Amino acid sequence: MTDVVSIDPRTGAAVETVTTETTPDQVDALVAAAAAAAPGLEALGRTGRAELLDTLADALEARREDVVAVADRETGLGPGRLNGELTRTCFQLRLFGEVLREGSYVEATVDHAGDTPMGPRPDLRRMLVPLGPVAVFGASNFPLAFSVPGGDTAAALAAGNPVVIKAHGSHPATSQLCAEILAAAATKAGAPDATTGIVHGLAAGAALVAAPQIRAVGFTGSLTGGKALMEIIERRPEPIPFFGELASLNPVLVTPAAAAERAAALGTGLVGSFTLGGGQFCTKPGLTLLPAGPDGDAVLDAMAGAVRDAAAPVLLNAGIAQGYRTLSERLRGLPGVTTVATGTTGEDTGGFTATPLLLAANGLPDGLTEECFGPLGVVVRYDGADELFALLAALPSSLTATVHRGTGETELPGAVSAALRPRAGRILFDGFPTGVAVSWAQHHGGPWPSTNTQHTSVGTTAIRRFLRPVTWQDAPAELLPTELVDGPIDLPRRIDGVLVLP
Repeated sequence: MTDVVSIDPRTGAAVETVTTETTPDQVDALVAAAAAAAPGLEALGRTGRAELLDTLADALEARREDVVAVADRETGLGPGRLNGELTRTCFQLRLFGEVLREGSYVEATVDHAGDTPMGPRPDLRRMLVPLGPVAVFGASNFPLAFSVPGGDTAAALAAGNPVVIKAHGSHPATSQLCAEILAAAATKAGAPDATTGIVHGLAAGAALVAAPQIRAVGFTGSLTGGKALMEIIERRPEPIPFFGELASLNPVLVTPAAAAERAAALGTGLVGSFTLGGGQFCTKPGLTLLPAGPDGDAVLDAMAGAVRDAAAPVLLNAGIAQGYRTLSERLRGLPGVTTVATGTTGEDTGGFTATPLLLAANGLPDGLTEECFGPLGVVVRYDGADELFALLAALPSSLTATVHRGTGETELPGAVSAALRPRAGRILFDGFPTGVAVSWAQHHGGPWPSTNTQHTSVGTTAIRRFLRPVTWQDAPAELLPTELVDGPIDLPRRIDGVLVLP
């Protein structure tokens, strides 16, 4: 058996052996147990699953000190960032409890039997039901909010699906600890055994996706990793949904009016955003479009100063650090690309540090718009509206697009946002994309290659990924789900075409 070793990214040294990689037989057993748990988890009902999610959040809060300490040692992200991430993780678990109690997510719809312009209609009742066991792949850059106890896990459990999680190799000890906390809390809440499970190792992840009982896959990671999992799914006798959040450039446009008003604030804010968390956010603004002329120069000068003052962050693992070095050198070698500023070079401790970089380019040479994980930003200048809209038309799709505008400015920002809307899942004004609030109105997706789906992985509608519709026709009342029985009920429903509130 192959050991699963936990590495300290600050030193590059192995700290402990966490477990051994999960064997194919063990994967099969975990998935079979999850399938057996599915009916019992659904039978808890909306109220029971809401209490389950609250119990999971309470259990993580109770172990906050332990979880943050292990996660900091494995990621180098720091206690401040990780405490905030754990708070977010618990919040999203409880938010999905609110989704369950409110109930509209099931889309309960009743059409009573009767005459219609098309002729007689049978009694039809429709709602969304759980898919079955879901495979979730933990992300490297969010060891809590997008990993074992993360948003995909919360949404899948809320929908009524057991979850088997593939631990990320960057933080196996954090993943194992969180998995143990979740399993114990699920038992305390009365959920079936195997409501949650965990596997370790690349081969185990591949076996998990191929397992016939798995009904959907949630993945946050690289475009390459996502494509590999999609290929496994294509080879399955029965295809299943793959919900991947993959790669994103997240362009930022600064209008001439904005540059004239607040050059210094824009420059420092942009650098703060693309270096946040070591530049390892999926919403990192990788490309900034600045106007030509003195006002744009002032923004660029402020960005350069902020980069020169920026310390070298510790990246999450050796692969990300090597990828950053390789891609940053490739970008610097593209035609028309120059290095504007270089940050502090970290002390050589053997860890996975990265030097912040600010590059400038003439236009968009081939390869410039590839996502670069790490503290690197690229600036492209535009001279006039025609040049700006030509650049916008050449951008790849992203999770986000941002417009910084002058006070009261609407004409150019409106035209730019219209041009960006086909290429982004979230359009921001006068802010920075690296904050992704968890809320009812949030969306965290976008056209390919940012995601491969129209569904979001953040916000309450993330639950929709792990549900499917079923219609009951002429069913006796005693065989209907509670949500579809006639009479007063505690959730919104559409009855004979009319929305009825509880």
